[in-house]
Amino acid sequence: MKIKSVKGTNDYLPAEAELRDYLQNKILEVYTSNGYQRIMTPAIEDAENLDKSDGGENLNLIFNIMKRGDKLQKALDGGDKLFDLGLRYDLTLPLSRYFANNRDKLLLPAKCIQIGNVYRAERPQKGRLREFVQCDIDVIGSSSYSTEVELINTTAKALNEMGIGSFTVKINDRRILRSMLISCGFGEDSLDSISITFDKMDKIGKDGVMAELAEKGLDKAAIEKFGEVLDKPMTLDGLDGICGSDAVSNVKNIIDAVRELSGGKFNIEFDISLVRGQGYYTGTVFEVRSDKYSGAVAGGGRYDNLIGKFIGENVPAVGFSIGFERIFGILCESGYTIPDSKKKIAMLYEPEKIVTAIKEADKLRDKYRVTLIEKPKKLGKYLDKVKEAGYFGWCFAGEAIKELN
Repeated sequence: MKIKSVKGTNDYLPAEAELRDYLQNKILEVYTSNGYQRIMTPAIEDAENLDKSDGGENLNLIFNIMKRGDKLQKALDGGDKLFDLGLRYDLTLPLSRYFANNRDKLLLPAKCIQIGNVYRAERPQKGRLREFVQCDIDVIGSSSYSTEVELINTTAKALNEMGIGSFTVKINDRRILRSMLISCGFGEDSLDSISITFDKMDKIGKDGVMAELAEKGLDKAAIEKFGEVLDKPMTLDGLDGICGSDAVSNVKNIIDAVRELSGGKFNIEFDISLVRGQGYYTGTVFEVRSDKYSGAVAGGGRYDNLIGKFIGENVPAVGFSIGFERIFGILCESGYTIPDSKKKIAMLYEPEKIVTAIKEADKLRDKYRVTLIEKPKKLGKYLDKVKEAGYFGWCFAGEAIKELN
């Protein structure tokens, strides 16, 4: 039997689990205080739903669940698909199905919270897990830019509560990007592929983007024109004539409103190279980048067509997801300690005095977190382990607390 967790998954020690609970509770507290309501969806989804979800590259990372019993044998005999279910790769597709199934019971616009595990068949490496937590808020039923403003503001509040330091919200609109690419001479059928390459701009630079577009065999004149556009300052005012006023003014309104609400606690800026990987995004997309640590710590966007796949009519929807694992990793590496938490005390007792020990421990629990431990044979070595486990002090039942130095 193997004792290590499967690659791409983690076991968490008590202190790590405590920090994860603290962070999730902080996020949930901010979300609920801002009017969002928690819902829960299963980790297992219908394979057809997952396959048709426009999840971009994530569709190649789905953990499929094989059919069982007679259904599996029939599939093997008849050459049909061997799987009919899969694990969710994010929380947006399950939310869309949930809304389609429960919309008559929901107040619109529906403001939903989801906090749960998702699964992707990633190649395990630092920052890429096969099982990880997402913390989402979504609004379904409103096409107003005010929805994006509220989502960004609420997410920023949660990030500030977790103490990750200063950060910048990047925002774009896929309609702006698509219009710009078309104006360069690219065909409609190539826009998704170009966007995937353009999304790597911050990693491979302009030269890397141009080289990859050339490798894809795209029109040389369009690539050259695109390069000329990239050499110019990418301002919303400069793109107004190219991309149409609706999408541009939408982003301008969001930026203006968020800047006023931020009170200087964080920045927001337009970034035309921001794409986001999911294919279901239809309009605004946004991402939060820490000013101190590399990589994104939150992201999301508008997906006005996804729910329509279930009910045959488009319903506006937009969501924002906090990169929980990224933030957890940052705080662990920086030696973060949970503020204002009660100190831990180990109370040692003789087995025959368990009732007395519980009574004595209860007297201290208003001020301390008390763990009852049967008195060990070798006290000195055991107290060393108690200290390593993060305990502030120890005592025998009924005696004064001794601080662990």
